[in-house]
Amino acid sequence: MPAAVPSAARRSWRPGRLLAAMAAAAGLAAFPARALEKVSFGLNWVPEAEHCGFFQAKARGHYEAAGLDVELKPGNPNVNMPLLVASGEMNMGMGSSFTTLNLVAKGVKARTVASFFQKDPQTLVAHAGQGVATLQDLKGKPIMIGGFSRNEFWQFLKAAYGFDDGQLRPYAYSAAPFLADKKAVQQGYITDDAATLGKVLPEPPVSILLADYGYDNYATTVFATDAYLDAHTKTVQAFLDASRKGWAECMSGDYAPAMKAVLDLVPTGGEELFHFKMDQMKKRGLVEGGDAETLGIGAMTDARWKSFFDVMVKAGIYPASLDFTQAYTLAFIGKK
Repeated sequence: MPAAVPSAARRSWRPGRLLAAMAAAAGLAAFPARALEKVSFGLNWVPEAEHCGFFQAKARGHYEAAGLDVELKPGNPNVNMPLLVASGEMNMGMGSSFTTLNLVAKGVKARTVASFFQKDPQTLVAHAGQGVATLQDLKGKPIMIGGFSRNEFWQFLKAAYGFDDGQLRPYAYSAAPFLADKKAVQQGYITDDAATLGKVLPEPPVSILLADYGYDNYATTVFATDAYLDAHTKTVQAFLDASRKGWAECMSGDYAPAMKAVLDLVPTGGEELFHFKMDQMKKRGLVEGGDAETLGIGAMTDARWKSFFDVMVKAGIYPASLDFTQAYTLAFIGKK
């Protein structure tokens, strides 16, 4: 049987109050909770630790708290994310400084709005004990470089350090040729090198982080078309603010939710590799180093964009007449 209602309460519950309560309930039904705004964000690769902040923001509910229903769309070698964003199939995408400079050079109005990696993780990897300790030690040596990379960081090496195309060797995205030849050098990633190659080598490989030698390419960036930015300014700001929270948590070591979300999708490497990657991001200052130390996670500056563009002009990638300032905006970042 239902619990007895106190007599005082029964006396106070009169028909007029019942009608008022029913009207209030009807009013609430007529104005349901505000629906979340759907936002699609295209990743630059399959889900991995390097995407920690975005998966953390989603798993912890930071996007939802900001009024957003964010879809994190995985990338792969067959997905042209800049094209998907430029065509409107994706709202925003992950890229690098090259991404929007290339789009602007092709007449597409798009801008980078934040950079969650202050340092590009790109490396050159050599075997230990081969006399390689600095980038200069690799000048003149054969290096395995992929076709895509030859139009990006290789151009920096040529313009800034005098490397030449005679050093180029094919890179098939396989470690086998490198492991078979102690004198071999190949492109790598600071968040992978020691964990993957190091497991099958007698000594850890020598990983030379190009960012430590002036390679100022912004990585793990967020970009969108000018049309989307103009029409969804508040949405973009909300996405970036929530993503910053996610990245801050990842860098504090509180990334278990993101790790679970990523490994549920792509279990390769497991928790051990995920932890290694996060440790490298922290130690190398990939996320919190550079201008992020004073301007906060996601920061960019005019000076760095200009410096990077000038080197790429020297390398012949872009004409000096290109208005590189159209490839980015600082309107969304710069404050902690």
